[in-house]
Order: sequence, then structure tokens, then C-alpha cells
Amino acid sequence: MIEGHGDDLYRYGAKVMHNFSTNIISDSDHSGLISYLHSVMSKIGSYPEPAPYSLERQIARKIGVRAENVVVTNGATDAMYRIAHIFSGCVSAIRIPAFREYQDACRSFGHEICFVKEVADIPVSADLAWLCSPNNPTGEVLDKSLILDLSDKFRGGKVQADTNNDNRAWVVVDQAYADYTAKPVLAPQEAVETGNVVLLSSLTKRYAVPGLRIGYMVAESGIAAAVRDKGMPWAVNTLAIEAGGYLLRHDADYIINARGLHAEALRIACAFRGMGIECSATDCNFILCRLPEGTAAELKEYLVDSHGILVRDASNFEGLDERYFRVAAQSSAKNDMLIKAVEEWMR
Repeated sequence: MIEGHGDDLYRYGAKVMHNFSTNIISDSDHSGLISYLHSVMSKIGSYPEPAPYSLERQIARKIGVRAENVVVTNGATDAMYRIAHIFSGCVSAIRIPAFREYQDACRSFGHEICFVKEVADIPVSADLAWLCSPNNPTGEVLDKSLILDLSDKFRGGKVQADTNNDNRAWVVVDQAYADYTAKPVLAPQEAVETGNVVLLSSLTKRYAVPGLRIGYMVAESGIAAAVRDKGMPWAVNTLAIEAGGYLLRHDADYIINARGLHAEALRIACAFRGMGIECSATDCNFILCRLPEGTAAELKEYLVDSHGILVRDASNFEGLDERYFRVAAQSSAKNDMLIKAVEEWMR
């Protein structure tokens, strides 16, 4: 486990008034959810389901696959570690920069790791490929054809993990931020049909409830069963299961204006570039930035202390240095505050 993920609000408490370090909508209205959880609070006196089958069935109905193809986990990160466990000692190719937990999970289970910059550079000899789309931290969405072409290349590979499948290599695609882009992403049914793509998704991100830790994966039934078997009993708690069901039933109450947030991200990037800050080309609500001088850690502490603004120090992503930071667009007024505060620090 590493320290220094985004949204390390717990380090600063009341000092932070505006959170740009998290890639989700930070001011979502959860009043209905909170009221519902209060009404079922007595359920904490009993154990939850050993595995969250009821929530898996609800998700399966919503996304159009069979329940046997869905595994709900304690956040999507839980699924990453379970997958790495199944393929202990295998060769993993990770396209970077990307979410650090891929490599930490792989190292925890003795994987040989190969870092690549492009999907085309992933060696056919790898047993697992880890992709993120929209990519954290750059915001790039991979063309579906690239993922499906890699799946075709990997199909019939050599790895024999403790699953019920024939030998094959696997593509793990993390689409936790899929709801924050207007570009097409891989559909759950497409992942199942490939037979060797594992799709990671997140109710945490979709409904802005990171404290509840509700992730899920979608894949063909053999690998799904293997991932389920690697989980501890009661890994997903009662309130998370109840919350997941409530959120699925009230999906229309949680509207994400992906196009509007993307436009705001592009506006922030334009302003930053005018200050000499490099910014990634993004397809969603967040952008990766690089300072021309100074460090992201210095900028972060200044913004917290002087403006109550929190950004993500991105220097601990593989392949990035101490000048990189990441921000996620919020409301137009808040974004103006961020631009002004960063401009002040740059001067």
C-alpha cells in the first residue's frame, strides 16, 4: 500500500474548503442516501451476506449481463489485488502513467512487471495487461479498437492461473471514471464476450461515495468465480450493500454533466498553459499538469495554507517527476478560484 493517493483530505481536515484532488464531483447531494441509510441502520447488528450476491444481481440487471459475470468488491482496488493474487508470479504489462495500485498489487504477489508507454508496446509474452480508460492521471480515453485488438492478440496465450479457463492471457481495463467522459468506452457485454477482458468499474466514482468502497468487475464466468473466491468473507459491509442498491434505484438523481466538466477542464488547461504549465490532452474532467519550475508538493502546501484548495501531487505516479500535479474540474466559480490561486503562486 502506498501513501499519497488523491483526495488525502484526512491530512488537512477543516483547512480544505475546495477539493480538486479527487476526480469525482465533490459536492454531490447525498441527503436521500443518508436518510435511507439511517432507516436501515439497525441492520449493522447482523452480519452482511458472506459475498454481496444481492447487489451483484442488481448490477447485472442494470448493465445487461448475467449475475455470474459480476463480482462486487470492497472498492475497485480490492478487485485489483484479487486479480494479482490469482496470477501470482506472472508477467504483468502496465501502461504508464497509471493508477499506482496496479503495480503495488502485482508486486505484492511476485509479478514481473513491464512498464510501457503505449498499448502497441505491450509484449505478447505478457500474461496480464493493465489499462486505465479514462486514464488516471492523464484523462485519456483509449479507443475501444485498441483494447479489442489487444484482447485478440492475447487470446490463446500461455498463462494457467487458478481459474476454470483454458490457457489464455488477460486484459484488465479499469473504467472507474467511465461516467465522466462523453467518448465511447468498452461495454460490459463486450468485455464478457471477449472471454479474456476483465472490466473494472466503480459505484464509488459513479455516485461520488468514496468512503463506502463499492467497486465491481465484469468478466466471463470462470475468471469472475476465481476473483470471487479470492475475497474474504464479508468483504463488503452491510451499509455498502444497502447504499449500492439505493444508488442503483435512484440513478436518475445523480446526473454527471460529463461534457460540461470536460469543457471546464479544457478551460483550466488553457489558463494554466498561459502561465507556462504543461497540461495533458484530456477526454474527461481531470488533467495532468507539469510546473515549469518548483515542485507539486510546494504548490500543494501553498494552495492549502493560503486558499484552502487541495490538488493532487502526482509525483508518485510511475514515470512522473516532482513537478507533476493533477486537478479535476468542479463548478465554474470554483475553477476560477483555482486558476487565480495557481496564478498567484506562479508569480
